[in-house]
Amino acid sequence: MFIHEYNNWTDFVWDDEVINPLQITAMHRLGYLAGRMAAIGFDSQLAATVETVTNDVVASSEIEGVRLDTDEVRSSVARKFGVSLPKTKDPTHYVDGVVEMMLDATHNQREPLTEQRLFGWHRALFPNALLMTVGVYRTEDMSVVSGSFGRERIHYRAPSPDRVSDEMDRFIGWMNMPENPPTILKSAIAHLWFVSIHPFDDGNGRIARAISDMVLAALDGEGMHFYSLSRQILKDKNHYYKVLERTQRGNSDITEWLVWYFEAIIAAIEDSDAMLSMVLRKAAFWNTHSQAVITERQRMVLNRYLDGYDAKLTAKNWEKLAGVSKDTALRDIDALVKQGILVPTPGRVRDIPYSINYTVRPADLSPFADIKVESEGKHTVITARYKGSMLLRDRVSATDARRLADGEITPHDLAYKHFAYLLD
Repeated sequence: MFIHEYNNWTDFVWDDEVINPLQITAMHRLGYLAGRMAAIGFDSQLAATVETVTNDVVASSEIEGVRLDTDEVRSSVARKFGVSLPKTKDPTHYVDGVVEMMLDATHNQREPLTEQRLFGWHRALFPNALLMTVGVYRTEDMSVVSGSFGRERIHYRAPSPDRVSDEMDRFIGWMNMPENPPTILKSAIAHLWFVSIHPFDDGNGRIARAISDMVLAALDGEGMHFYSLSRQILKDKNHYYKVLERTQRGNSDITEWLVWYFEAIIAAIEDSDAMLSMVLRKAAFWNTHSQAVITERQRMVLNRYLDGYDAKLTAKNWEKLAGVSKDTALRDIDALVKQGILVPTPGRVRDIPYSINYTVRPADLSPFADIKVESEGKHTVITARYKGSMLLRDRVSATDARRLADGEITPHDLAYKHFAYLLD
């Protein structure tokens, strides 16, 4: 049986002992991210939001096999936020429509979800459709099928079309209940509930993710949304579909789905935290060295590293990135070393790795204590206490983890890099 074939199928249940720790972790991560965002200026917040929404739109479409031009999406998002971008690429009307749908979900998150609003989102996804019904609920049976003709596998069979309107009325009513405020749990249930009804001929996955983001955006406030669940789903797409299928073939116990969803949220926030770290480090660097004499070529290579280029900063890599000779690369680097912008690794005379000096270190004692660099799942994480109280946490790149292991940098070097934005 499929989940909707059970009586009262939306009376979902789950194992609180399994789910509650994940909820606490997710909310803790979200609170930490919100705190970090509050520490940066409005312009940096806008830049981070533009990038996040761009990632969300592109990834949500790619999950369904629709590839959008990232530059077009970014241009459309930036225009809607009033952000100027260099080298913009004009978006198509279709891209503008898809972006408009996502922004309506995340930036009008306090508005009630209505049938007409959903129909508008559907029309935005399929503005030129000729062979499907657009902007209304489906009128035919719907199955999710894979495999060649004669060897098809039915992954899911949705409720019959005569049930769709009533099922959607119940769903929309639940979404708009004042006593059912936005939570990560509500976002997870809304996603599953909507895709299980499968109310449209196509586009159900993208609209389900827009609804999820709508609930999550209400937790962020101020219309700023700094992490992309769709990007995380794209990374784990096969697992996403398998968990969804197992849940839809079961009863109303949705524990497995919630575990996957909460872990995906946590991973998405971690990714966003890493992206924010780059924004903060870059801002701290250029603020520190605002009076330095830096050529356009030097600025270009430095920005590649500041934007997350994960490789050692050596003359050989500089030569490759800048497209110059080795001698020119060495002259570029030497000029930056003399200004205190780059710091060579002590004791090395060949293939010297350089560290970027992000901030002016205080002459007295370091403000960072209890510095730890540890493996955490697939990633390496640095934690430290700032001025004896504030607990800091950030993800370390693979290159920096290797440099630390090789003795090329110290834990304090990493602390000054990752938490430079806290220093005046």
